[in-house]
Amino acid sequence: MSGKSVFLIGAGFIGREVLDRLLAENYSVTTLVRREAHAAELQQSGAKTVLGTLEEKEIITTQAAAHDIIFHTATADHVPSVEAVIAGIEARAKQGKKTIYIHTSGTSLLGDDSKGEYKSDKIFYDDKPEDIDALPDTAAHREVDLAILRASKRLGTAAKLAIMIPPLIYGFNPKYQRLSIQLPTLTRFALKHKYAGYVGKGAAVWNQIHVYDLARGYMTLLHWLEQTDAQNVLHDPYFFCENGLEFSWGEAVAVIAKELYKARRIESSEPKTIPENLYDDLFGDTTPWVVGSNARCRANRLRALGWKPQEKTLYESLVQDEIPAILKEDVANFHGYAGVAAVVGKSS
Repeated sequence: MSGKSVFLIGAGFIGREVLDRLLAENYSVTTLVRREAHAAELQQSGAKTVLGTLEEKEIITTQAAAHDIIFHTATADHVPSVEAVIAGIEARAKQGKKTIYIHTSGTSLLGDDSKGEYKSDKIFYDDKPEDIDALPDTAAHREVDLAILRASKRLGTAAKLAIMIPPLIYGFNPKYQRLSIQLPTLTRFALKHKYAGYVGKGAAVWNQIHVYDLARGYMTLLHWLEQTDAQNVLHDPYFFCENGLEFSWGEAVAVIAKELYKARRIESSEPKTIPENLYDDLFGDTTPWVVGSNARCRANRLRALGWKPQEKTLYESLVQDEIPAILKEDVANFHGYAGVAAVVGKSS
């Protein structure tokens, strides 16, 4: 193989942006897609497609074994699909073939139990992997991350396995009409219940990244992996990607409240605490972690590789892009985020 053969799992909000950049750099990309209509769209862009779901381990293993580079941007919490990727990488290793695998986790991994009551002083740095390794096995996304770490130890220098850990992702590409998860869900909740709300006091803090900057971060990471010694990845597989700015959930919800009130879609511009009995209209039992925890991080490693953020800030994007798009939606039947935003252990 040429070394430019890529298997991409999850050509959605993140993955579609990564796909565009891979194709622009003449990588040969095959994507896993569930629907034929989506497959046709991706084929028009220049990608190859294979129909299948995350549950079809044989398809994923076969495709992983056939490609030099693998991206998983579909979800941070699907163990079977990651196990299938690892099986494909191990099959390649037995044939003497090297593989690069970039998996997508998320900073819910770092989330605490603050439930929106306070801002934490704890900051994680990706050039200090020992702090990330010390996180409990029950932390959000950790089950999948640990499976990758165990596989990396088994494979040694036969493969380079890296974990991208983005914070809150925002941004809107009008061409693809896709939105992220957390703040759009809080916006739809506000439209349904006629007020904007947050968990607890809304005091907890996260970092932020525009999806375009994140996609460029993936490419920066890929190019480094292509050139670096595998030992460097074994030492530290973690990469944060944040734009240098933080936000509190209360501040973000205040922006949502102001814009929705201005549009005459809610009854007050003043946000308030969401009662626990309405969490099913957000993220269910994981709501306090997904939109109420502290998760502070610094992307020292990507910056050292020359990556830097270029896009508009979170609040600019909310006002100019995401909220106008959501105002066009019919939220009458909205009942919370339908996917899995985070899997959190019982004792975490």
